[in-house]
Amino acid sequence: MYAPYFGLKSEPFSIAPDPRYLFMSDRHREALAHLLYGLGGGGGFVLLSGEIGTGKTTVCRLFLEQIPQDCNVAYIFNPKLTVIELLQSVCDEFHIAVPQSLRQAQADRGGPTVKDYLDPLNAFLLEAHAAGRNNVLIIDEAQNLSAEVLEQLRLLTNLETRERKLLQIILIGQPELRTMLARPELEQLAQRVIARYHLGALTPAETAQYVQHRLEVAGLSRPLPFDRKALQRVHELSRGVPRRVNLLCDRALLGAFANNQALVDKATVDKAAAEVFDKPMPAPSAARRTAAVLGLGVVAGAGLLAAVNQVVREPARAPTPVVAKAVPASAPASTTVITPAEKAPAIQVPAAAASVAAPVLLRDSNEAWRELAQAWKAVPEGKDPCRALQKEQLQCFSKNLNLSLIRELGRPGILTLDAETGAPTYAVLTALGRDSATLRAGGTEQTVTLAALAARWRGEFSTLWRAPPGYNSRAAAAPGAETVDWVLARLAATNGTSLPKDRREAHAALKPQLRAFQLAHGLTADGHPGPLTYMQLNRAAGVEEPRLRTEP
Repeated sequence: MYAPYFGLKSEPFSIAPDPRYLFMSDRHREALAHLLYGLGGGGGFVLLSGEIGTGKTTVCRLFLEQIPQDCNVAYIFNPKLTVIELLQSVCDEFHIAVPQSLRQAQADRGGPTVKDYLDPLNAFLLEAHAAGRNNVLIIDEAQNLSAEVLEQLRLLTNLETRERKLLQIILIGQPELRTMLARPELEQLAQRVIARYHLGALTPAETAQYVQHRLEVAGLSRPLPFDRKALQRVHELSRGVPRRVNLLCDRALLGAFANNQALVDKATVDKAAAEVFDKPMPAPSAARRTAAVLGLGVVAGAGLLAAVNQVVREPARAPTPVVAKAVPASAPASTTVITPAEKAPAIQVPAAAASVAAPVLLRDSNEAWRELAQAWKAVPEGKDPCRALQKEQLQCFSKNLNLSLIRELGRPGILTLDAETGAPTYAVLTALGRDSATLRAGGTEQTVTLAALAARWRGEFSTLWRAPPGYNSRAAAAPGAETVDWVLARLAATNGTSLPKDRREAHAALKPQLRAFQLAHGLTADGHPGPLTYMQLNRAAGVEEPRLRTEP
């Protein structure tokens, strides 16, 4: 009804599962990565939980699309079954025919037994294993499984060969599923969970991206028909749950259309919420209202980090003018104290550090590399620190990254600030909290708010990483045998598995293993080792390296 009014070709917030409208947040990518990672884990259970409407089924559909062709899949979406019914459903999904003689025996006994289905199922799994095929059983709405059925599922994972288990079981359900598995009587099953992920709701920034994404898919070519306060209210009322966002935005757009409004405002969202939700959302707490009034230099709310992460995706803003104050005589020649110009926003510091007006920053990128090298207990000599560090098997790496990936990498690095001014400055990021970052330059550290950092930083991040044995930067795209062996050993250590005795077989399995690892660690899953993959392999294997402090 309202689509033509807003210049849309279709209704953007239908709750029908149209794949065109799929929005993959960082959380959905991580959930998918855990499922794919568990697929190559050699059997056992993989657990995906989440609140109603957060997108578990969407992730499951994507997972089904990416399952290799050499994998047999059984999907059960109604798990309110007895043990016998479950086994019968599994056999039906795997297209396992029950012999006619067995059916007659069942009739003679008055009904089937567990063994009647376990025998043909075990034979099927062994035959599939011999043919080089994997087997996956996916159970949706798994919170509805009884304890007796869960125990039978655990026994199914006992079907194994010397090398691996024959059946991978994926349980998808609401948060009660995690509570069930915490029961003492299900401890044996819980110990067989090799990967688990709880799918949370969208952040405020992700909610705004979600709304814009769906509108653009629906044909929006004009400015977003929601103002900033309306989007904030949508997140508050929907709690970041995609299904609730759809319901709320659909009714809000209808309300704006009915009132001949070109823009959805906060009042329209509140009215829409009263119509589609039974219970109104509680008002913001007094503490949050007080923080907003005081203006402590910290962006309140759970969406701060995601908002800062978006900086690297937004178009470049106008440069922030800066001026340099005189440097104390004791300060190194390569440092300067940067303060804002008359109308430029100041770099704000938390209350604990409010006595310091502005952080010390480096003007020379080479000095920044030397400062970072100190964390690696390295002293690069000469004019080119990166070339000197290669002699100690350390490589320089620079790329535009967001804060969530930097936090995942967990290593200190150089931030390039004020790049748009033509006179960039540098500081070493040594700690990343929930609302603040700690920068080091010229031998001193200072903590600044993430909101202030976002005004000066556009995502350029540089760090050091230790190259593996045999690594050749000139032939990085085609690593040698020594490097491949090192990668395989790291993957085996991470997965808790042993290396195949056949070296050729091990090398052939490298790419799919790397893809699963990269997905699980938020990296581009191309199956080829690169600097970020080497960093995460070292971290996952517990190699001693400098760490970014990430305490709240």
